[in-house]
Amino acid sequence: MPLSLERQNAYRARYAQMRTDWQPATTRYEALIRAHLRPGMRVLDVGCGRGGVLEQLQNVLSAPLGVDPDHRSLVEHRLPRLPRAVALADALPLPAASVDMVISSWVLEHLERPERTFAEVARVLRRGGWFIFLAPGAWSLPALLNRTLKPLQRRLVPLLYGRAAEDAFPVFYRANTRRKLAALAEGAGLELRAFYAIEDPTYFAFHAALFYLDAVLSAILPRSMAEHMIGVCHKP
Repeated sequence: MPLSLERQNAYRARYAQMRTDWQPATTRYEALIRAHLRPGMRVLDVGCGRGGVLEQLQNVLSAPLGVDPDHRSLVEHRLPRLPRAVALADALPLPAASVDMVISSWVLEHLERPERTFAEVARVLRRGGWFIFLAPGAWSLPALLNRTLKPLQRRLVPLLYGRAAEDAFPVFYRANTRRKLAALAEGAGLELRAFYAIEDPTYFAFHAALFYLDAVLSAILPRSMAEHMIGVCHKP
């Protein structure tokens, strides 16, 4: 039986009861976006997919935009009035200095040339703008396993997690450590203002015993092996 998102979220709720100081990375990500929002901001979601955080923020965003390389995802987007376009992260179809914030979730791990994407983000951001992103950590156990079994990714993802094979995109993890992110930001003229490593012991929770084992490991493994990372970059 695949580990569905619903089951993962149930285990996340259980972990939050065990660790009262813990919040899921998606919750932290949304909160950071809200903390940096100001009225009238133009916000671009790079890799917007079918919805994601824009759905949670739709009542507070006055000028959201979305881009994604997958046309089908844009057609199926759950915000039908969202202005959106098919585009790659390293070739954004926007003028320079045209948005106040760029957000991105579950995209950085798929970038073969992340320096191009950071340069594009810096180009479209206005001065004082923000780039806030959520991504998996390169040295987490799921990421290490993903890289090890990379040739089988498109078969294993549907089998283990019940996701469609077409949603299993190639991964490179070339921007998924704090050190790499700081270098990429600096190279693009941005400043990495904040970085958060957030554990999530639910990716192998195919049985309760595996969940509790992973929860124990999360307490002893270094922060560099956390499953998720959130970054906040600023354009001076």
